[in-house]
Amino acid sequence: MEPTNVEAPDYFHKVVDCQWACPAHTPVPEYIRMIHAGRYADAYMVNWKSNVFPGVLGRTCDRPCEPACRRGRVEDEPVAICRLKRVAADHKGDVSARMPLPAAKHNGLRVACIGAGPASLTVARDLAPLGYEVVVYDGDAKAGGMIRSQIPRFRLPESVIDEEVGYITDLGPVMKLGQRVDSLKALLTEKYDAIFVGTGAPRGRDLHIPGRQEAAASIHIGIDWLSSVSFGHIDKIGKRVIVLGGGNTAMDCCRTSRRLGGESVTVVVRSGFEEMKASPWEKEDAMHEGIPILNWMVPKAFVHDNGRLTGVMFEKVEPRVGEDGRRKVVPTGEPDQFIECDDVLLAIGQENSFPWIERDVGLEFDQWDMPKVDEITFQSTNPRVFFGGDAAFGPKNIIWAVAHGHEAAVSIDAFCRGNDVRLRPPPGVTLASQKMGIHEWSYDNDVSLDLRFKVPHLETSKALADVKAEVELGFTLEQALAETQRCLNCDVQTVFAAPACIECDACVDICPTDCITFTANGPEDDLRTRLKAPATNETQDLYVSGTLPTGRVMVKDEDVCLHCGLCAERCPTGAWDMQKFLLDITHAGGSGCSR
Repeated sequence: MEPTNVEAPDYFHKVVDCQWACPAHTPVPEYIRMIHAGRYADAYMVNWKSNVFPGVLGRTCDRPCEPACRRGRVEDEPVAICRLKRVAADHKGDVSARMPLPAAKHNGLRVACIGAGPASLTVARDLAPLGYEVVVYDGDAKAGGMIRSQIPRFRLPESVIDEEVGYITDLGPVMKLGQRVDSLKALLTEKYDAIFVGTGAPRGRDLHIPGRQEAAASIHIGIDWLSSVSFGHIDKIGKRVIVLGGGNTAMDCCRTSRRLGGESVTVVVRSGFEEMKASPWEKEDAMHEGIPILNWMVPKAFVHDNGRLTGVMFEKVEPRVGEDGRRKVVPTGEPDQFIECDDVLLAIGQENSFPWIERDVGLEFDQWDMPKVDEITFQSTNPRVFFGGDAAFGPKNIIWAVAHGHEAAVSIDAFCRGNDVRLRPPPGVTLASQKMGIHEWSYDNDVSLDLRFKVPHLETSKALADVKAEVELGFTLEQALAETQRCLNCDVQTVFAAPACIECDACVDICPTDCITFTANGPEDDLRTRLKAPATNETQDLYVSGTLPTGRVMVKDEDVCLHCGLCAERCPTGAWDMQKFLLDITHAGGSGCSR
């Protein structure tokens, strides 16, 4: 293998597994250390720069960072990264003076954002300080999109939404709320240099089985029903409720139903429990509130008595692998099961709806009636129109919408200035030694076995009595401090200087995970099998040095390294150093916006 190019921005970035997994590439270990030091405002601003909505995401993020967490290789559960984000948000104090100021003057360029959800607000956040006149359209009276309309208040208080949306609107975008865009063609005739579409996936899927039309009054589309609850249009539901679907929307529907009068609320899913799309913690919270989840059942008919819904008939199914090798859901042959109910909530998926986009404006659609969007630039086939969030590639989650907004803003800025939208400015990268003495480093590198701390919850009886009472209370500062100590500081990298190495193998002897090997070089497939501990995870790189005096090379398996620094402490010549890696993702206008 060729020596590893550690100067490439993505090399050490990939080793910081949590940051690499985060779509917005939030520097997780950096802000966790700040929380540990009591620097809550600093931690908040580090988050705000990359993910825009720390208080919102600290409560609602799908946490792609946590399955990637290196702590999960030491013990069962990762660091509570998401809930530590909330700690920074809850204890930051007043950060308004640290926010960017509105642009002193406009640059003469105008951008329209359709929809006021997280993707569009991110575009506005990135472009407004650069002097763009950003105009945001939304049919709702308040900005926030699905953050405000579809996430229940017991998970996300409205005050948090108002605060973090306010930081963006304070930058000066023109907010045309209560103004739904009904024609893209008409908007294209206005003097906008670019248009960003961030309208989400606003249509919930229906279920057309016998009885649907007759019992329509008691059968509700889940996301529409949640919006009606959020805006105060619905404040009650029947005592017996069935929720169809296995995603996070289904979990929100069933938990909201319990708070609006549902005494017997049941979730029914056509897949197995493990295959459900809902996050594990969302399923746990639902079951904690006394909501059963029934799996491997497919609805066959809505049963009614002259239009009054009485229940749902289900067919029992099981997974089976067909002759083509694909898994299918097939009937078990058992008798159908009837479950009584007064109301049904359909949470079986969401899809995009673009009736307001005319098909003669130079915008191509694919076979699924989705716009053709470049996955790097987020530009459509009409070069003035960009997409992001759920509107671009279908339903995902808030952190993906934010990431899309950042990338789209980079493209819009380049397009409006006449530059190539495919030329993405590289991120800023720094590597700084953490050495404070001969064998001392400026971070805590003790790898101890500490179980993950549980976030305190409001007493169930109180939680179910109020649809707006926040269930998760957040970590106490004492719990937060203890949880921060579980972080393994994966951004503090083991950096090897081959000219200083005397091949004494002291680092090999001291390494607790056997991740360092000195051996003859060879092809990667061969080399992975000849290490002290075979490197089986090919998604994580090998760190390979140049040829040493004996003809061997140093090979380190980045997958199992704990960044404990014992190799650097033991090394008699300083060939190993612990260096903090910091990646500054490029935003519109350069290497990032002001903190």
